[in-house]
Amino acid sequence: MATVPDGGLKALIELCDEDPDLRVVTLTTEEEGIGLLAGMWLGGVKGVLLMQSSGVGNCINMLSLPHVCRIPCLVLVTMRGGPAEFNPWQVPMGQAVRPTLEAVGVSVHEPRRAEEVGASFQRAACAAFATGTTAAVLVSQAILGAKDFGRDRGAS
Repeated sequence: MATVPDGGLKALIELCDEDPDLRVVTLTTEEEGIGLLAGMWLGGVKGVLLMQSSGVGNCINMLSLPHVCRIPCLVLVTMRGGPAEFNPWQVPMGQAVRPTLEAVGVSVHEPRRAEEVGASFQRAACAAFATGTTAAVLVSQAILGAKDFGRDRGAS
């Protein structure tokens, strides 16, 4: 599992880090994860890249690697920029994630409820690894809960 640290993925990253059968690789940028997953696949290992929606923009050019080489690439994206977003800098990329990924040939899976995330991820993984394509699962703020970073502390 490759990831840039993200609060929305914190619990999942911690669970994976505790599992002796998994290796968590912390990245400095999301696009590094695309190359890492390609190298893992060539070495016979399956992987997944976890990131926040703002990191998708960093990966667009790099997604040509798995596409051209037909290397499976599985991505889990925690979304920002949705209806409850307080940070205006997150909105443009949040709105562009799905159409941008689809424009570069990524199969996008977007569960609507928390109980659908596991099945969506399983479908995306099966599609990516069976066909040598890239698949992404987008997990919305409605599922994760909106971040407020303590904005309301001390408010009456």
